[in-house]
Amino acid sequence: MDAIDQPGSIVRTPLGEAPAGWPRRVARLLGALLGACHPGPTAAVTLLVTGLAVAAGQDAPGCLLVTAAVLTGQLSVGWSNDAVDAARDTAAGRRAKPVVDGAVGARTVRAAAVTALVLCVPLSLAYGALAGVVHLVGVTAAWLYNVRLKSTVLSWLPYAIGFASLPAFVTLGLPGQPRPAWWIVTAAALVGVGAHLGNVLPDIEADLALGVRGWPQRLGPAAVRLLLPAPLVAATVLLALGGAGVVGAVAVAVALITAVGGSLLGRRRPKVPFLAAIVVAGVDVALLLWRGAALG
Repeated sequence: MDAIDQPGSIVRTPLGEAPAGWPRRVARLLGALLGACHPGPTAAVTLLVTGLAVAAGQDAPGCLLVTAAVLTGQLSVGWSNDAVDAARDTAAGRRAKPVVDGAVGARTVRAAAVTALVLCVPLSLAYGALAGVVHLVGVTAAWLYNVRLKSTVLSWLPYAIGFASLPAFVTLGLPGQPRPAWWIVTAAALVGVGAHLGNVLPDIEADLALGVRGWPQRLGPAAVRLLLPAPLVAATVLLALGGAGVVGAVAVAVALITAVGGSLLGRRRPKVPFLAAIVVAGVDVALLLWRGAALG
């Protein structure tokens, strides 16, 4: 057996002595933290906003700042969500959550969230004072959702503010600090509302059992399935009206057909409306990237 695997043994590292097996324990801890940060949404939002910065003509250092600021902000939001919801997730038996599974403690996840938030502040402000403040308003809204607004009728608002802040953040950091186009900011807010509905839909019944009564929970799963595509289609229409021409018209047609078809099929296949909403959201993201040069 290698010395590193022997319990109680000590190994020498460039930083001094450490308990044997520490690389594997560190790797397991990092893996658990990665799972607790909501890696899918975190990566998707970070890549989307970086893509918007590139499409808007931002230079390489600016794009790197956007990536770092948004990544740390999203990490802080994801980790704070799992830390705040640790007891609730445990009660619901959500074993896929690293905190529930025992892979990492809620206190460690909370510390990671605070660390990421502390890093997000200077990174956001380095991109530009006004841009940084706008981004931090969005991150603060997401934290308020985790801490308080998740169980209120205003649960949709932090999503709307958070998503709307992202294209504004990119725009205000461009040379000359141009004002963000209202239709892009509004479309991003609508995508945020759709993301909220889609994120909550699979867990509505469990949330209600635990006393979580946000906006979607109050509507109920049937109403949410029907409503889910609406804000996303509205976002598609706004992006198309912003001067997307034939591409925009095709995007609206695809979004409408997908949304209506998903709602109709959802009566027999409950998962179809959510899948349809993902398709419509994909159309919106494509239009956002395609219209990136018009952000200002």
